[in-house]
This record gives sequence, C-alpha cells and structure tokens, in this order.
Amino acid sequence: MHSRLKYFINHEKTLEHAEMLSNRVASRFRYLSKRFKRKNIDCFRLYDRDIPEVRAVVDWYAGHIVVAEYERMQTGPEWLQYMANAVGSVLNVPQAKIHMKRRHTRTPGKQRYQRIDTQGERIKVMERGLAFLVNLRDFIDTGLHSDHRDTRNIIRELSQDKDFLNLFAYTGTFTCAAASGGARSTVTVDKSGTYLNWAKDNMALNSLTGGQHEFIKSDAGIFLERAHREGRRFTLAFIDPPSFFTYGEKNIDFDINRDHSLLIRTVLRVMAPGSTLFFSTNHQRFEPRIEGIQVKDIVEMTPSTIPEDYRNRKVHRCWKITV
Repeated sequence: MHSRLKYFINHEKTLEHAEMLSNRVASRFRYLSKRFKRKNIDCFRLYDRDIPEVRAVVDWYAGHIVVAEYERMQTGPEWLQYMANAVGSVLNVPQAKIHMKRRHTRTPGKQRYQRIDTQGERIKVMERGLAFLVNLRDFIDTGLHSDHRDTRNIIRELSQDKDFLNLFAYTGTFTCAAASGGARSTVTVDKSGTYLNWAKDNMALNSLTGGQHEFIKSDAGIFLERAHREGRRFTLAFIDPPSFFTYGEKNIDFDINRDHSLLIRTVLRVMAPGSTLFFSTNHQRFEPRIEGIQVKDIVEMTPSTIPEDYRNRKVHRCWKITV
C-alpha cells in the first residue's frame, strides 16, 4: 500500500511539473521565435531550469525539440518522457522530432557520456546567416553550442585579414564564423576525426573552402609544440577546452581548474604580438588564476557572450586576452 501511495504522489507531482514546463515553454516560444526569426536564428533555448522543481533544459532546433533532464533521485524513469510529451504537445511538434537526453555530473577520470545512437542523421540549422549541421540523436551534445552564439559573432566581427586558430575545435562552428568574417587563414584542431570531418562539412555547407583553411587531427598539446617549433604565429584564436582530458605526448591528465593557466601560456607562444586570444570554459565551478600571465590586457567578457535565451548567466565564462 505504501509503494502504491508513493507512486501516486510521484505521478501527481510529475503531471504538475509537466504542466508548469509546458506553460513556460509556450510563453518563451511566442516571445523568442519572433525575435530570432528576424536575426535568421532557428536554434535557441526555450527553457533553462527556470523553475527549481523542473530540472530540465529545452532547446529548439529548426522544428525539432531536445528535452534534457538533469538526473536526480526525486525523478523516476517516466519523468523525462512526460516532460517531452508536454512540450511537444504545446508546440505541436510531432513525436519523430522530439529528442530526449539525460545529463549527469562529471566525475574526473571517468567518461561522462557515451554515444547513445548510431543513426548519423544530421539536420541543418541557421545562425545569423551561417548554416550548421546538428545531430540530435547520436550524442548528448548536438554539435552546436548555442550558448556561444554571441561569442561566434564577436569572432566574426574581429576576423578580417586574421590568421585564426580554433583549438579544441569540436565541429568547427567558430572556424565558420572566422572564415565568413574574412579571415586570411584558419587552422582547425581537434583530436577527434569524427568532429574534424564534421567541421569540414560545416565549412563546405557555407561554401568556405580552399587551401587557406587547414584541418589538423591532433592532440592540442602536441600541435602547440609543433607549431611553436615551426615558428607559426596566429593573430586571432579561440580555445574552449574540455574540463578534463588527457594532454600532450605524455598523456597528462588535464584539469581545467588546475591547468588552465599553463594551457593559456602555451597557446600564447604561437600568438603574434598584438593578437587576440579568447579563452572560455563551461566548468560551473571554475576558479580563474590568470592574473600573473604576461600579456597586455585580460578582460572577462562573460556577460556580453551569453545570449538572452540562457537564464543561467554562467553557462560558460569567457576572457579576451590581448597579447
């Protein structure tokens, strides 16, 4: 009897959460879709854990929705499905275009997320005239970090005649931004062949091709050492490293809180005098230790790099470093 009562209470709570979420999403969609349509943006966040009891995020991808739950003990196995159904219903999105993800806290030394499907299906989304390919099924992350939408615009506006380095490049969206802004050359570096090919596809989708755009499959540390030995110099760069990964020829365990200062100093060795480096991290407990780095100027840009659709104003942090 006790277990049946507990189920009934949890079920009622789930229905209440679903109603709160759908009401909030409907309101946000009416407001944001009109604003972003004028800017040619069809990928944005509709819900960002706005209500404390409803620990989820909802993203809109050109007619598709991704509903992600931040797992906790209070929610049962059916909770996410109820949330997704409620959002799909209120936005008139068919079941085939509703995608569910479960997120959890990262444990150092362990893989956070594995591939969750192998369909390989990608769709095109738009961001201020740039087209990007996203995969809403196979991975927890979709291939596009929309929280950096405004950062990409900043890079685009600064990139005219620059030699641009995109380190930890993921799917190359920042390379697309720099190339479309008139960069003289771009170098896109990632250790994953899958993501590097994805970056090439994104560039080709935007007709940004040519020998001036180089794609390098490499560990970041190994690339930086080689670039320094070869005397390569960049005039604009963006680095957004994972919070934890193995680094360099010796496979050193990198911890963003402990090692970011060393990483920045290593990147500065391949930056030309007067150049600009953007450093970003999405680690929610990041503690910057960058005061002693010998550069002309370091300015935190976080408030101006987080779009209006993100309630979490520290979804990432970002610094502009003038060499």
